[in-house]
Amino acid sequence: MSASLAFSLKKVNKVYHEGEIIAGVVIVDTSTDLRHEGLTLTMEGSVNLQISSKNAGIFDTFSNNIRPINIINTSIELAPAGKIPTGVTEIPFEMPLVARQSSMSLGLLETYHGVFVNVMYTLKCSMKRSFLNKPLNASCQFFVQYKHQARPAPKPVRCEVSPDTLRGAGAAPHFALYAELDSTVCALDRPVTGKIRIDECSVPIKSIELQLVRVETCGSAEGFSKDATEIQNIQVCEGDVVRGREVPLYMVLPRLFTCPTTTTPYFKIEFELNIAVIFEDDYLVTENFPILLLRCK
Repeated sequence: MSASLAFSLKKVNKVYHEGEIIAGVVIVDTSTDLRHEGLTLTMEGSVNLQISSKNAGIFDTFSNNIRPINIINTSIELAPAGKIPTGVTEIPFEMPLVARQSSMSLGLLETYHGVFVNVMYTLKCSMKRSFLNKPLNASCQFFVQYKHQARPAPKPVRCEVSPDTLRGAGAAPHFALYAELDSTVCALDRPVTGKIRIDECSVPIKSIELQLVRVETCGSAEGFSKDATEIQNIQVCEGDVVRGREVPLYMVLPRLFTCPTTTTPYFKIEFELNIAVIFEDDYLVTENFPILLLRCK
């Protein structure tokens, strides 16, 4: 005898907003009549935090993994004990997407897959069976997004970089660089844009790159750990750049690995852009721009 459980959600993209109904069916596929002790559906949402290994020694009073923060934990009975006939049976369900109310409640947060912070939402179905048979289980991840808010006014930023503006420039070649971002307040559904221009440079240029960085802060009463890690790197130019010519910057923000800039008592998720110029001798010049990410129109 073989039997299996699977999920099918009505929304193909599996993206939901707070207050919406998550609807779908649990599919039971069995080769013979299947007796069971009941089907239970559970909706779970949690924030999983982790201290990086380089900081673990600083906070030796607790382990690398911090207790997860529960956002949602709701269960309903899909079917009472009984028998499911041979073949494919679809059991419909509906569950409202509502955050758990507690003293630690953060409300619903957007789905986010980071290095030290992860926000995940899952549907789980369990079929209890007699003690001689293992229970059947199935799970399905879904994604939570904030509703779009009004777009704020853009906040452009401009800078000029030369050896005189760099700290500890050392043996930096003579150069003059101009960089501009159209706005440091960015919509997650729109590309980040700007431009860069090399006005002067005494040595050949090897590459110009645009780097998106996540800055995750997490911890507990004993202390906090702050780590910056790269999300994606786009090469804007390869080879020696024509002097005085503006080069456009354009980056589409990756889904799941970005989210609205988030600050809570337990963790923070922030983002930065780096414009990096690599000279032929591998000397590197980087200009950093903190950015604010929003779910807006």
